[in-house]
Amino acid sequence: MIQLSSLSKSFGDRVLLDAVSWQIDDRERVGLTGPNGAGKTTLLKMLAGLDEPDAGLIVKPSGLTVGYLPQDGLTHGGRTLAGEAGLAFKPLLDMRDEIRAIEERLGDETVPESEHAAMLSRYADLQESFRRLEGYSIDLKITTVLRGLGFVPEDFDQPSETFSGGWQMRIALARLLLTRPGLLLLDEPTNHLDLEARNWLEEYLAAYPHAVILVSHDRYFLDAVVTRITEIGLRTLTDYAGNYSDYLREREARMERLRQQKRDQDDEIARMEAFINRFRYQATKAAQVQSRIKMLDKIMPIEIPPERKRVHFSFPPCAKSGRTVLDLKGVRKAYGARVVFDRANVHIERGDRIALIGPNGTGKSTLMRMLSGVEPPDSGTRTEGHQVVMQYFAQDEATRLDPTRTVYQILAGDAPMHMVPHIRNILGGFLFSGDDVDKPVRVLSGGERTRLAVARMLLRPSNALLLDEPTNHLDLDSKDVLLDALEDFGGTLVFVSHDRYFVDKLATKVIEIGNGDALLYPGNYEEFLWSRKQQQSAAPSLATAAAVPPKLRSSEGGRTVAARDHAGGKDKPPKESVPYAVRQQQQAEARKLKKAADARQKRLGDLETRIAEREQAIRDIEATMSAPGFYADRDAAKPIIDRHQTLMWEVGDLMHQWEALQTDS
Repeated sequence: MIQLSSLSKSFGDRVLLDAVSWQIDDRERVGLTGPNGAGKTTLLKMLAGLDEPDAGLIVKPSGLTVGYLPQDGLTHGGRTLAGEAGLAFKPLLDMRDEIRAIEERLGDETVPESEHAAMLSRYADLQESFRRLEGYSIDLKITTVLRGLGFVPEDFDQPSETFSGGWQMRIALARLLLTRPGLLLLDEPTNHLDLEARNWLEEYLAAYPHAVILVSHDRYFLDAVVTRITEIGLRTLTDYAGNYSDYLREREARMERLRQQKRDQDDEIARMEAFINRFRYQATKAAQVQSRIKMLDKIMPIEIPPERKRVHFSFPPCAKSGRTVLDLKGVRKAYGARVVFDRANVHIERGDRIALIGPNGTGKSTLMRMLSGVEPPDSGTRTEGHQVVMQYFAQDEATRLDPTRTVYQILAGDAPMHMVPHIRNILGGFLFSGDDVDKPVRVLSGGERTRLAVARMLLRPSNALLLDEPTNHLDLDSKDVLLDALEDFGGTLVFVSHDRYFVDKLATKVIEIGNGDALLYPGNYEEFLWSRKQQQSAAPSLATAAAVPPKLRSSEGGRTVAARDHAGGKDKPPKESVPYAVRQQQQAEARKLKKAADARQKRLGDLETRIAEREQAIRDIEATMSAPGFYADRDAAKPIIDRHQTLMWEVGDLMHQWEALQTDS
């Protein structure tokens, strides 16, 4: 479909691509990866026609439409949100306007009769084309995409210039998706999307009928969308079939093969050089020496990409906090007429790892500010636990860095003495190396400042971390450094992140923000999605087996059945040729194992019954909660909501007991 033929691109003495040939076919979804500065954005711009190669060709089919979404910098104005998105259908909208104009003219009695036949013919042609091109579904398509990207119907008639920078990029993305170009080029499309919008975009791109090339630092997004990874590095493009996880495995295997080939080549070169040096001045060996010299000249040295250093770092030690870390009771927060929280309760205990989830604008950052004490609630109480040493990473943390200090000085100024030797390693993990550490903060880009702010956070002792979107503008390697440190962090963690992989790896509880409340769900993000789906469906007629979460059901037939087989005697050793004393001991051990397996199985069955009973009760309550007018009487609704939360907690606890028994078996 589209080809690069011997394409080269350089900036000064830095060569990004050197005589590269590459191809992408229709309906392929390709993820571009590579270190910062390797040329990912440059390649997208060349494919979009916004930049020219130094040499070579980009061959495209005639009539191919190309759509490009840059990382940032787009603004819109002069139209409503719906009008801006509708520009994707400008030819159809022009056709609709002409149809309406003809309808008006046909009703005009002053129009000569001789023109009617021509107008009717044109009218019929336009209507047929409009119908064939699905013009009657324009409004539905606009609404579907805008709502999928997080806009609400009340936004549709708002002037597009009133939306902030992140929402401006969503407008651009909506218009691009509605245009449906034959080649879709997306540079960090998830940077300004919350988890809901990312999930929607994943599904949209997975079903997109044309070719997609995208750059993303969201591993989960890449895994869900792409069918091929193309790595940019060493002045060339290297393809890997599959998604990002497949790429990581195959790349490591390829690097190992390459390293072995490099070792073999170095050994061969060393042998030839030793022969040349030894026999250079012997006339009888002159022909052989010359032959080896020519062979050396023909050898193309194998290049190996530089190792991606994985910096592993642990937070400085800090004394434990009390069991209760933070407690908000009956808090209310409003900005003018807009009520963000109304009598919400949040209780955080030591060791909790809580992800705050909700669409943009629902109050996640507001809750983080109230938890940190930066912003007080309008009413209600905030209680901080005993010996809590808190660290709050705000969304605008990067803007608070002293612009006059250097990168190294920013970290050295906040580091305990025993952490100073680790500063350069940490900076390297966040892509600051060599002379970069002496750069003043004022010359850093927005992404570099964010990386520096995250690196500084790792040096401060604390036992409670409140992190508001710490992964914004971090590349995959930097995210891994932060993720490793947070996984080993022994304190309490509350965080907001729109990176699904990051959330899945860290969260053990989820708080959903919305409708003035903060509802706690035990379990990880996948279990939260399942719980919410159950609430939305509110189907009390589901069978008990279907009510058990996927994780619980999928285990059936695995260890549980194996334990039953063992308990049933299928794994008993044969008695032939076994001494009597040994056989007696084996039988005693078998009886002991059978007894333990029976007890475990009885306990598992009991837990499954209790889980099913509570989930049936939850569904019954959710059916009540979904009834019209349920929330009209808040005092009457509150005990039911509290009972629902209690049952959710009980199910979470029972599930953990069930999983522990399965693991022990």
